[in-house]
Amino acid sequence: MDNCIFCKIVRGEIPSYKIYEDDNILAFLDIAPVSPGHVLVVPKKHFKNMEEIDIEILQDLIAVVKKIGIKIKENVGASGYNICINNDSVAGQVVPHLHFHIIPRKEGDGLMPWPQKEYSEGEADEIAKKIKL
Repeated sequence: MDNCIFCKIVRGEIPSYKIYEDDNILAFLDIAPVSPGHVLVVPKKHFKNMEEIDIEILQDLIAVVKKIGIKIKENVGASGYNICINNDSVAGQVVPHLHFHIIPRKEGDGLMPWPQKEYSEGEADEIAKKIKL
């Protein structure tokens, strides 16, 4: 995709701090990190979201995310990390090219989780039936 910023990074048109690269995957530091060591892992082929990606490439992406997460814990002083995909703009996806965020976490870092809510009576049962595989 010509105007996609991640495709431009993959093609080398925009510089990045590469963390990992193979034939199908590129991982690089986020230029606006939530915390130091925040990494983005992208497929080199353009897929807008999870619905479009080939399962084989997705499996490879997950394997790379795992390896980078281990390195983050070992070498960045993080005691954990969040793995996040913002799937479509309503979910916060700014760049319409599927990507995983790996966000290093430390105790007391001030990065709060999402607020939790409760289901109303019968709501959980209804929703579970709608999305059950």
